[in-house]
Amino acid sequence: MVTPRTPRSAALALATAVVSLAALAVPYQALAAPAGATKAALPAVTPRAETPALHDDEAGGDADADDPAIWRDDADPDRSLVIATGKQGGLRVYDLAAREVQSLPAPAAPGPDHAPGRYNNVDLVHGLRLSSGPADLAVTSDRGTDRLRFYRIDNSRPGGPLTDVTDPSAPPIFSADQAEIDDQRTAYGLATWTDKATGRSYALVSQRERTSIALLELTPAADGKVSYRKVRTIDLPADFRLPNGTSWTPCGEPGELPQVEGMVVDPADGTLYAGQEDVGIWRLRADLTGKPKLIDKVREYGVPGAYDEETEECTPGADPGYGGKRVTADVEGLTLLTEKDGDGYLLASSQGDNTFAAYDREVSDANEYEGGFRVTAASATLDGSEECDGAAVLNESLGSRFPNGLLVVQDGHDAPGDSERPSTNFKFVDLGKVMDALDD
Repeated sequence: MVTPRTPRSAALALATAVVSLAALAVPYQALAAPAGATKAALPAVTPRAETPALHDDEAGGDADADDPAIWRDDADPDRSLVIATGKQGGLRVYDLAAREVQSLPAPAAPGPDHAPGRYNNVDLVHGLRLSSGPADLAVTSDRGTDRLRFYRIDNSRPGGPLTDVTDPSAPPIFSADQAEIDDQRTAYGLATWTDKATGRSYALVSQRERTSIALLELTPAADGKVSYRKVRTIDLPADFRLPNGTSWTPCGEPGELPQVEGMVVDPADGTLYAGQEDVGIWRLRADLTGKPKLIDKVREYGVPGAYDEETEECTPGADPGYGGKRVTADVEGLTLLTEKDGDGYLLASSQGDNTFAAYDREVSDANEYEGGFRVTAASATLDGSEECDGAAVLNESLGSRFPNGLLVVQDGHDAPGDSERPSTNFKFVDLGKVMDALDD
């Protein structure tokens, strides 16, 4: 029987709290802010709307908000959509007022001893050529079954804008058989990419509790369905040589390696940015050739730790001072803010201190840090974002509600609400406010 596990984000949030507040040899504020600054110095932006809360309990269908994507309706931007994962709760589709317009369940467990579907991340592919004609697709990573699932987007469809077009014969990505799937070292993070040179579309998928990233080419199947084939994989490092000559591996459960979740590809040059949660942000080619480069580290980089099986937490040692100054583990929710002049930002969720970091999009500028911000409460009933997992940004007019574009961020602790129930949702932020904050 597959035993439900405590979500990794919750476990790591507890571990981060312990690292930040209790056992490190340096004060929390010293870790939580760059030199000469404090967390409070970052500008704040407020959301304009929020989606209904999801509840990760039996009554709530074990739904847990995780990762969003923004689909623009070019014919009628006011009817654009936000498509978001709810883990075991499947997919949710929202309008620009943050109202739910469709809910799609994750697949049921294939048998009584197996895990059900669990949608982790979502991204979009535009104009994929299918046997039924070109289509915009929402692509999700299904951690429960170790597969990708595909949904055709059609805003004119009476039953709801999304239709499942996954080829039933689509294979597992990292697992050889159901027994390996049951171990749940399966599909986790996700980013899509269309190669400008060839027109071919791909998904990059990371593996849970491992450092692997797989490149999958998306392929049309019969009857308008979609499948994929694996092109290659790459393994990011699991241990690191520190300046003092010692070797360091982030603390985790026995056998667990530092995984990647947040990923995004810059379509202009095919650059993949991948967030290794307890390590930092990597830059590499989206075709997974060449050598990855670590462009920023989490503050906890290099901090030794010992895993306590009784508490299921890591007890950290003294901070040797080799970490970065911008993001606090976990680094999550990578998304790309593009501008018409070719400039823009790579945005990253700094989950451990509830902030967002912005890096220059240009590789020629070494992706230098450009600033940061927080998403804070707009009112007593519309809170901000805490422990953000996924994020998505679109710098295009979305009609009357978001003429300046939209940033959507996950909120790991929706409030106010029932304190006895886990509550998560998504916040919708006017992108103009974000741009003003980054320009300050």
